Amino acid sequence: MSGRERILGRVRRALADLPPDERAYEEAVARDYLREHGGRTAEQVVELLAENLVDYRAVVHRTDTGGLPDLIARLLAARGAGRVLVPPGLPSGWLAADGPTRVDDRAMSTARELDRVDSVVTGCAVAVAETGTLVLDGSPDQGRRRITLIPDHHICVVRVPDQVVASVPQALARLVPTRPLTWISGPSATSDIELDRVEGVHGPRTLEVVLVSGDRPAPGYPPRASRTAHRVEPVSPSP
Repeated sequence: MSGRERILGRVRRALADLPPDERAYEEAVARDYLREHGGRTAEQVVELLAENLVDYRAVVHRTDTGGLPDLIARLLAARGAGRVLVPPGLPSGWLAADGPTRVDDRAMSTARELDRVDSVVTGCAVAVAETGTLVLDGSPDQGRRRITLIPDHHICVVRVPDQVVASVPQALARLVPTRPLTWISGPSATSDIELDRVEGVHGPRTLEVVLVSGDRPAPGYPPRASRTAHRVEPVSPSP
């Protein structure tokens, strides 16, 4: 018998004597806490997200739906990226045809192979303004969790205001708990005992977040699911 089976067996025995009318956990636990702090407009929530992302040392860019492909191309060029990792459902219109070599997310790819990739581009499931957090849930436009942990440069696209919520409780209401959720608050960083900050140990050293505004989804963007940095840079049109 494995350790997992022993623990589950103990849980089942502990619950065996509960009366059949026992309230479910979801009903028994009070949920009357605040869902968000303060009453902000959608625009204010987006501004709070941008502010907290920058505070976490992410680089925030803004564009509209039409300017997204050009912006991503410029970010990859500025990085000198020759190979970019793409999840299977990344919208086809996000990356220029004459851009860096695309590397598909494959189950058989090793960590060493992924480490040779220069950048990764993904969408997100939801963004939390109060904590400056991006949540990925493994959807086709986000890919496997590992593709956003190994490459050193991550470009994450967020639709605003549709994918932005004020608080963590609001984010949880949009997420499916059985999916592989990755919560990202800025570039990977850690500190040693002397409080010297080191970035890039447990994930990308550089996180660039693109806030995309517009009434229509970005080119090729999949429909929204039913349940579901050191500066802020406005983007000027290309010459």
